[in-house]
Amino acid sequence: MASKNSKTATRLAHGGRTSNDHYGFINTPVYRGSTVLFENTAALKKRDARYTYGIHATPTTDSLTDLITELEGGAGTVLAPSGMASITTALLALVEAGDHVLITDSVYRPTRRFADKVLAALGVEIEYYDPLIGAEISHLFKENTRVLFLETPGSQTMEMQDIPALVTAAKAHKGRREIYTIVDNTWATALFFRALDFGVDITLQAGTKYIGGHSDIMLGATTANERTWPLLSRTHTALGMCPGTEEVFLGLRGIRTMEVRLRQHMASALLIAAWLRERPEVSEVLHPGLPGGPGHDIWLRDFKGSCGLFSIIFEPVNEACVDAFLDTLDLFGLGYSWGGFESLAIPFDPSTYRSATEWVGKGPAVRFHIGLEDPDDLIEDLDSGFSSLARCRDGKN
Repeated sequence: MASKNSKTATRLAHGGRTSNDHYGFINTPVYRGSTVLFENTAALKKRDARYTYGIHATPTTDSLTDLITELEGGAGTVLAPSGMASITTALLALVEAGDHVLITDSVYRPTRRFADKVLAALGVEIEYYDPLIGAEISHLFKENTRVLFLETPGSQTMEMQDIPALVTAAKAHKGRREIYTIVDNTWATALFFRALDFGVDITLQAGTKYIGGHSDIMLGATTANERTWPLLSRTHTALGMCPGTEEVFLGLRGIRTMEVRLRQHMASALLIAAWLRERPEVSEVLHPGLPGGPGHDIWLRDFKGSCGLFSIIFEPVNEACVDAFLDTLDLFGLGYSWGGFESLAIPFDPSTYRSATEWVGKGPAVRFHIGLEDPDDLIEDLDSGFSSLARCRDGKN
């Protein structure tokens, strides 16, 4: 059994395990079930047993939520069928009609869609803000401001938010409603950024990414502090948010090796980001962990590490040549999501959906996820892509 003083890798290996409850088997078994039988009618009516129905909890889900809660330093954790489901659960737990919600303009696009299409239809006022606003966020607070939704760094454009300044401003506000803070912490996870230690009320992540680590599950995890845990727990139960049992088991298996994988993702991504910064075709590399890069000072102050996700902005070139670059790549798959063992790339253009700020990238942008392949092989693959881009640009294709 790991102690509170154990290092993270040790806690990942030992946390959430109750082998004595499962005949000595190391891993908590997959509990597939809906109905739980009670010993008698008195127990049935009392319903105070730990397990009453499969949707609420099983020993399998408890193993994962207990471990995540320990890592986050929170009061409790709930699971959902996806990272997006975790986001919707957290927001619905804290807001009601008539509330005002502030959301970073660099937010994960499906979060924006949920806010604009669902929360707004329920009578919630949505406003987006510059992710670099810092303490000046206080000028946007209203009497009815209820939630400040953070994401750091932005999932495509990689802006680093000043979380301490934003949280301090939210706590200092004296309005009709106290302001709660939520952070989408999928990029760093609790291993590299313990959001609750910085005063954030709810932290969430898509377990689809680094908890799973193998691109084979859909899962979300949301952890709350003491003051928001009753609200989150109640809403999670009311919504019937219940991930599949197999997904939870695979999440448990994946989280055991998360630190080892994250360290390799980080090392390879920093190496490749530095190489890309020297390429003449690249205008800017957006990686907060890269010395001298945008947001590096905040990253250095608040974070313990970085992951495999970052973006680049090309020098001006037409879209067809970016497509030629991407289509030449063999080791980088073209696909959404990230956090798995394989490297990925997608083009993006945030100018089509940002509303509080203007995207001013010099040229087209591509987001990379650096997987667990050998970085030398990935660099060779990228070099081939740049050769195709040059041929396209020079009209030699």
